[in-house]
Amino acid sequence: MNGVQVRSAERALSVGMWLIVCGAMLYSVLTVTPLMAAHTPRSWAWTAPILPLVVDAAVVIVVRLDSVLARLGGHGGPWPIALRWMTGGMTLALNVADSALHQDMVGVAVHAVAPLLLIVTAETGLAYRRAIAAAVKALKTQERAEQEARVQAVIDREEAAERRAREEREHQALLAREQREHEAQLVREQAEREERARHEDAERQEARAREERAERERREREREQQQREERQREHAAAAAREREAQERAERERREQQECAERAERERAALLAAGPPAEKLPEDRARATVRAAFEAGLAVRAAAELTGWSTGWVTARYHDLRNTHTLTPKVLQGADS
Repeated sequence: MNGVQVRSAERALSVGMWLIVCGAMLYSVLTVTPLMAAHTPRSWAWTAPILPLVVDAAVVIVVRLDSVLARLGGHGGPWPIALRWMTGGMTLALNVADSALHQDMVGVAVHAVAPLLLIVTAETGLAYRRAIAAAVKALKTQERAEQEARVQAVIDREEAAERRAREEREHQALLAREQREHEAQLVREQAEREERARHEDAERQEARAREERAERERREREREQQQREERQREHAAAAAREREAQERAERERREQQECAERAERERAALLAAGPPAEKLPEDRARATVRAAFEAGLAVRAAAELTGWSTGWVTARYHDLRNTHTLTPKVLQGADS
């Protein structure tokens, strides 16, 4: 709750309380004045309203001063309490006295409402004002504490900002010093690297020269080795080709010899068979005619060996002569 709401509640309490006080005073004056007039000499009847006005004035003083003391947070001691209850009791007694004298209980109850309401309202208003004053004081204390906290926070922020600025300056100075030292270290390391690079370059050049000499010598040795190996391979290949040619010639010679021997045996077997009992099959007859032709036998002898007619054998001889005539030409064309 803020100050505006507190002042609004206090104003509502004051307005309501003064309305109750004014109403009770007016009702008390109207009720007590006839009683005082009835118990006052006729010549002094005009003084009848004075007593209720005096009592009501005491009530106003009590209510007003209690509100001021409550706002200030003070306490008037026992006398204000005695005055409140005494004025409240007097007002109650004066208001119910006429009804009590006439033994009118309903009148007593009705006329007791306004005084009792005034008494309770005065006590309750005082309690409310004290509670509001305590709350306002606590609120002001809290606001003052918050204000002090805000001021302290501002001071702390300023001190923290100043401390951060000082630390930042120190940090920047440290960084600058470290940067200078780092740059000096970099310069020294760069000089050392350049010196090492020169030494390493000289060593690499010397090692490269050694490697190039070794590489040239190795290539020379390899080239000489390759030349020796190539000469050896060429000799071996020539010897292998010569052996292969000799082996191939020998193999061809043996094959030709075997073929000739086999043909000779076959021819001898065909010619040694003699005249057949019946006509030979055509393929065997052709083989026998070939053998007789190669052996130089006459057509009639070949016809006797096959059982075929001389005309057929003559025709086969003619084919064989053409074949032997064309074969050398064909071989000569293939060789060319």
